[in-house]
Amino acid sequence: MGTAKPIEVVGRALDVLNAVASARSGRSLQELHDQLDIPVGSLHRILGTLDQADYLRRSPVTKRYFVGRAARALAGGTATAGARLVQPPPALVEAAARTRETAFLTELVGDVPICVSIVEAEHPLRLFVRIGQEMPLHAAASSRAILAHLDEAAARTLLAGSVPLTGYTEGTPREVEDVMRVLKEVRAQGYAVCDNELDPNVWAVSAPIRDGDDRVTSSVTVTAPESRVADPATRQLATRAVLDAAHALSAELGAPSLPNA
Repeated sequence: MGTAKPIEVVGRALDVLNAVASARSGRSLQELHDQLDIPVGSLHRILGTLDQADYLRRSPVTKRYFVGRAARALAGGTATAGARLVQPPPALVEAAARTRETAFLTELVGDVPICVSIVEAEHPLRLFVRIGQEMPLHAAASSRAILAHLDEAAARTLLAGSVPLTGYTEGTPREVEDVMRVLKEVRAQGYAVCDNELDPNVWAVSAPIRDGDDRVTSSVTVTAPESRVADPATRQLATRAVLDAAHALSAELGAPSLPNA
C-alpha cells in the first residue's frame, strides 16, 4: 500500500505552528510569509483558523502570533517556545530558600503571563502552581508586576481582551479601572501584592524583571498560604527576597537601569 499523499493545507498549518513555536518573540504575518513562502492570502486564512481554534493567539498589542492554549495542552501545557522553560536560576532558588515558600518566574508570552520556572516550598502544604500555567492578568501578583510597567494603553488593551474579568474571590478586582488603580500602586511601590484575590487565603508578592532594553516582560514571585505569612515581618522578608531576586535577574539580563536593591 502506497504512502498517502500529504494534504497541502494541513502541511502548511503545521509549518506555521512550528515556526511560531520556535520564535521567542512570536511571529508576524510578514515574517511567516517570508520564512515559509506561503501566499499571504492562504497564510491569512491559516492563521485565522488556528487563532479561532486557539492553537495560535494574536497579541492585540504587538499583532504578533504566539502559541495558543490548545497547542500547549497537546504538550501537557508546555508548548511554548522551548527556550522559555528554564531551570530555576540561582536567584530564584535563593528566594525560595530565604522564605521557605514557593518561588516562580512568570513571562509574558504574547498577551498571556505564563509560569516558566518554579522552586516549590519545603513545607508539606504546597500551593498549586505549575510550569506552563497561565496567570490571570488582573488577579495574579505575577501578572500585575509585568502589566504595571507596560504602556498604559497596552495594559488597557490586554485587560479589555480578558473582559469579563473573572472573580476568583470576593477580593478580586472585576473592573478594568479597578485594575488600573492597582497597577498605579504597583509602579509606585516597585512590587505587586495579591492578598486573597486569586486563591482564597493565599498571599503573594511579585517584582518586575527588566531586560537589556529596560523592558519588563517577566516577574519573580513568592507565594504562600496566608496563615504562614500573617506576621508583617514575614511578609517584609518575602518582599525583600523577591526584590533582591528581581534585581539579580535584571542585572544578569543587562538591564541598563535598576531600582535600588
